[in-house]
Amino acid sequence: MATGAVSTVEETIGSQQPLLSAVDIGKVFDDRVVLERVSFSIQAGQIVTLIGPNGAGKTTLVRIALGLLDADSGTITRREGLRLGYMPQSLHVEPTLPLTVQRFLALALRGAKGSAGGHEIEETLASLHVPHLVHAQLNSLSGGELQRVLLARALLRKPHLLVLDEPAQGVDIAGQAELYSLIDSIAETQGCGVLMISHDLHLVMSSTDEVICLNHHVCCHGKPETVSNDPAYLSLFGAGVTDSLAVYTHHHTHEHDIHGNVIGEDECNHQ
Repeated sequence: MATGAVSTVEETIGSQQPLLSAVDIGKVFDDRVVLERVSFSIQAGQIVTLIGPNGAGKTTLVRIALGLLDADSGTITRREGLRLGYMPQSLHVEPTLPLTVQRFLALALRGAKGSAGGHEIEETLASLHVPHLVHAQLNSLSGGELQRVLLARALLRKPHLLVLDEPAQGVDIAGQAELYSLIDSIAETQGCGVLMISHDLHLVMSSTDEVICLNHHVCCHGKPETVSNDPAYLSLFGAGVTDSLAVYTHHHTHEHDIHGNVIGEDECNHQ
């Protein structure tokens, strides 16, 4: 296949076919290597978190995966008919522009294939525990509220793959726990794949299936507890950082309330 090519694969091949796969992706800007032979894949229902320091190439890789930027080398393969839902880490809205959450979501979805509309906007906000925001002005929202609205916009596209860029940015610790619990539930109930981008491992939620540590190339990958002890990770972030990480695994023997608190009996292996 030609360098930097993008192909699609028929869904009839089977459910084991990845939603998206990247093989040996490379990108250079002004003689500076941003990505070098980066490979990964995402299956339906799988949560993959991409971590790395600022400037590691995370945003560039995601832009290539989304089809917003061409790779200089390597191949991106997307499943036939793949629908993407994208949640940016921030959104600038002109403060003087009168725009309600409902209007914002309706405008964002206009003409989107497979997207929802009408009453489904209110239903989606309710599923994210913010139904009261439907008539709120967008420029009046707190950081955490705006993140919920941006997530709602992505979900209303009925995505097969949900791409979240720093979803916990501007959200306090309690809000992070709740947000990650929601993301986990979305992946499980809707069966969509999730690609999350973060800059710190301590923001990786417990149910992440795979962590990819990127610093222009894939330094290491695996479960959060595995990556946090990998020599490549420790070399990149420092050996002392692991002591302050809230990395743990779930056995899924419990549920969370809307504040991220555990309901009922639980068996967790904290690491």
